Amino acid sequence: MIPYNIIPANQPARLVFATFSRYKLSMFLSLKRSYRASLFLLAAIGLVQTPLDARKAAKPVVATAPKPVSTPWLYQGSDIPPDPAWTFGVLPNGVRYAVRHNGVPPGQVSIRVGIDAGALFERDHEQGFAHFIEHLSFRGSKYLSDGEAKRVWQRLGASFGSDTNAVTSHTQTIYKLDLPDATDAGLDESMKILSGMMEGPTITKAEVDAERRTILAELREATGPQTKVYDATRDLFFKGQLLAKRTPIGTVATLEGATPESLRGFHDRWYRPDKAIVVISGDGAPEKFAALISKHFSGWKPKSPAVPDPDFGKPDPAAPTTLIVSEPGVPLAMMMSIFRPWEVKADTIAYNQGKLIDIVATNIINRRLERRARAGGSFLLAQVERDDVSRTANQTQVTIQPLGNDWQKALTDVRAVIADAVAQPATQAEIDREAGEYFAALQVQVETERTRSAAQLADEVLSAVNIRETVATAQVASEVFGGIRGKITPAMILDSTRRLFEGTPPRVMLMTPTPIPDGDKLLATALTAPVVAQQGAQDQTPVSFDQLPKLGAPSTVTAESKIDRYDTDIITFSNGTKAILFLNPAEAGRIYVQARFGNGRKAFSPAKSASAMFGPMLMTSSGVGPFDKDALDRLTSGRLLDVGFDMADDAFVLGGTTRAADLSDMLLLMTHQLANPRFDAAPVNRARAALLASYDSSDATAQAVLGREMGSILRGGDKRWAMPSKEETQALTPEAFRKTWEPLLKQGQIELLVFGDGKREDVIAAIAKTIGALPKRSDARIASANATSKGPVATAKPVILHHKGPVDQAAAMIAFPTSGGIESIYESRKLELLSAIFNDRMFDRFREAEGQSYSPSVSSNWPIGMNNGGSFMVAATLKPEGVDRFFALSKEIAADLAAKPPTADEFARASGPMIETLNRASSGNTFWMVQMAGATRDPRRIDALKSLMTDYRRITAADIQQAAKMWLVPGKASMVAVLPSVKSAGR
Repeated sequence: MIPYNIIPANQPARLVFATFSRYKLSMFLSLKRSYRASLFLLAAIGLVQTPLDARKAAKPVVATAPKPVSTPWLYQGSDIPPDPAWTFGVLPNGVRYAVRHNGVPPGQVSIRVGIDAGALFERDHEQGFAHFIEHLSFRGSKYLSDGEAKRVWQRLGASFGSDTNAVTSHTQTIYKLDLPDATDAGLDESMKILSGMMEGPTITKAEVDAERRTILAELREATGPQTKVYDATRDLFFKGQLLAKRTPIGTVATLEGATPESLRGFHDRWYRPDKAIVVISGDGAPEKFAALISKHFSGWKPKSPAVPDPDFGKPDPAAPTTLIVSEPGVPLAMMMSIFRPWEVKADTIAYNQGKLIDIVATNIINRRLERRARAGGSFLLAQVERDDVSRTANQTQVTIQPLGNDWQKALTDVRAVIADAVAQPATQAEIDREAGEYFAALQVQVETERTRSAAQLADEVLSAVNIRETVATAQVASEVFGGIRGKITPAMILDSTRRLFEGTPPRVMLMTPTPIPDGDKLLATALTAPVVAQQGAQDQTPVSFDQLPKLGAPSTVTAESKIDRYDTDIITFSNGTKAILFLNPAEAGRIYVQARFGNGRKAFSPAKSASAMFGPMLMTSSGVGPFDKDALDRLTSGRLLDVGFDMADDAFVLGGTTRAADLSDMLLLMTHQLANPRFDAAPVNRARAALLASYDSSDATAQAVLGREMGSILRGGDKRWAMPSKEETQALTPEAFRKTWEPLLKQGQIELLVFGDGKREDVIAAIAKTIGALPKRSDARIASANATSKGPVATAKPVILHHKGPVDQAAAMIAFPTSGGIESIYESRKLELLSAIFNDRMFDRFREAEGQSYSPSVSSNWPIGMNNGGSFMVAATLKPEGVDRFFALSKEIAADLAAKPPTADEFARASGPMIETLNRASSGNTFWMVQMAGATRDPRRIDALKSLMTDYRRITAADIQQAAKMWLVPGKASMVAVLPSVKSAGR
């Protein structure tokens, strides 16, 4: 059973940079990584299609739905109650399907076609073939000539890369299509195309050679320090198993050796009806969806005899246990893992209740580790996870990032916490807390289930197939796990914890940016040395909201008004707070809250960066009032109360997501974050150490260098958008952080946005006694120099930066200055559409003609909080010898767009998906919150919202030419190239 991606509302909080470091670790170390497919390898041939405005009148498809099976195939062998919204069936040729109605977002239909085979199904000489076939399937197939698919779906309103995509993993290949405003004709055409892609991709020498070039570019662009770590980790952890020698992208040798015959052999062996699953979820009748599947997939016949799935192998208890990988550009980190054989288990109620006990046991250890890290322990981050890896092994993984360079101390201390958990039962209070948070998260899922999107639901079915489990409604999940609530004992948790660390001897991989003398010996000693169990039971001192300092008297409402055309209220309170309320049941059980105040980046000097950048990392890391972060976690346990902090150009932003039952306390915590913030030293010191550790990888690849420098370059060197220098980070102290940020929290009248499923009178009352109880606030003056920002500064030739990564890797960016401000918002919308057309041309030319992969990226940034500082940016990763061609091609496209308007078809393929994207986004509250933010300070933002859709509909191809001519002026462009340094690694 897949009980959703449940994240307890108050799981141990992690610093932004600690989380960032772990995310980088996952990129280095993850063994479940998938390579996102470059779906459309397209030439310039278009397909005549029903015009966008005429799609509603398309003739309906007539087809007969097959009869669903009486026992759903996904639930065979399980006693989990099937989700009645899904209809399951099997076609006579073996194709399995699942269909359902879902109206989120309205009009959209999400289609998924899964092939139950991936990289682990490849033979030695076929490495990368599953991914290669995925590329070829989109390039040309039974019903489409080379290059048509992308344009067909663009004409149907689907955006490339988001609505149309695919992924190849070790065990599965999934083709994804989200059709906005799906018509019968559009659905029929799409299903026909997808069936042809599965049954008959065009595999010719010309297409294989063209696609090989693109995939090799993907491989090159993905290569960096993480590649060596990733390969070495798999070899250590899965020695003797297929996973040790398989990656979805393949190898240079196998990709270069691929032929049409060998690729066709792989396709015919695994692309079979009995290996396919078709899932459709969306705004339509399930019977219609099933009929379409039957119509287009029933004729598919296998082209070769069935063969058994490969034996992936089992963990070898005699395999080596330690490995050190020294690679410049990687952070100092460790991963310790224990393995057990992977087995298919009956997905029963009892099995899932056992999984809950395992989850509680793991969360108890993780909370103990987090408390130790927060208190200034020897590690920045340590976390235990248990998971099934690619149907290869059941793994217990411990990820550790040391504080400083003493990795031995960090490993010893983490092992000591684990030793205590294995030796001593957890307290009942710990158990009740973790179980309570899990159940609270489930309850939130029950309350918000009807807001789950068609795409999410479709993805979950294929995820369940992949791990050989089922799907269930949130209510069923709550009832299944509710059957054991209150019955979990310390003895159960102790037994689960011990099983968590049973299996093969622990295997530890240490990655380090510099070699460690005698490292292998030191690591083996650290792994096996005796440890003294460190008691990790959590502080259970009772905490209560009543312990927070008392606020002033509740405010009163002094004025009320409505925003025309929207059922939105603006409420003014006697302390000056202005609240924008958009209360609606569109997202059942969910409320978004945001307090905007102060001047945001305008509060800082363009010549300094550190103070501005550290606030969002640290502002909510210390707790509030009498509660440090650990006490605050206990206070909010089992509640949806997670307050975050961010910074916009013109305001600081405090808030998060909650629900009606928790809204009052959410507002109370936000109020005390403003009135009674804590500035503890430990979080600042921890963030400083984490950030300092990240500098080693900031020049490890061309992409890393460009990403590090891009913010400052696009803003003409303005330090408020720059990553803090190492010296600035070293100078960060708790005292300096407090001196900068404490007064800023008290400045500026508050604009409070509350959007979601709440009652008006309850929301107003909650505001009055929390945010409304603060003293009146006055706005601080902004230095005139701070109120503006530059755009990119023109360069006569590219500025050259260097990276220390692979010698065959480079990156380039060209950026044109534009402008900003709400009064010229129509110009920004023309630039958005121009960027989509520019991006489409770069994709076709750069990928097809230049042999690159999907790296070209075009975007327009038009700031609203400042009246200038905008940019139109084109960037890509590529070979060093391709940098000059990138700049020439970018200028060529810019000049052509300025010289003549785009074609009618090109314009429609860009504007249609953009309008459909806006239509879908507007079905959610976050869209409206973003659009209305700042409206009480500047009412023109409401006017801009009112004109949003009409603006995009009135833009013409001639307007696009005018925008290109006005803004894409070659002499004003800023150009940057990132090339390998002389000392760059020769990988």
